Amino acid sequence: IRITRRTGSGCCTIARLSVVDLAGSERVKKSGVEGMNFKEATAINKSLLALGNVVSALAAKSAHVPFRDSKLTRILDGSIGGNCKTALLVCASSDAKHVHETLSSLDFASR
Repeated sequence: IRITRRTGSGCCTIARLSVVDLAGSERVKKSGVEGMNFKEATAINKSLLALGNVVSALAAKSAHVPFRDSKLTRILDGSIGGNCKTALLVCASSDAKHVHETLSSLDFASR
């Protein structure tokens, strides 16, 4: 969702809301997915890695931020960094058998 304001000199974006569902970012080996689902899970995990790299670079105030490393980070380019306010919602399981994924998700979110 993008909100723009018309001014005398043209339009400018004043608000932007991006909602991205990163469901499926599980351990491929544990889930046992195959075929097209395996490719999809691998692509999601690569996008998450690229997003994590962007967030780390922004937090470290790095001179280079790798927005071009994935489609996800290119899409979110205008929504993260700069003077943007960014929030990340993480689903965490209280089930002991999912503790590794929960801790991994929380670690990612804390970046």
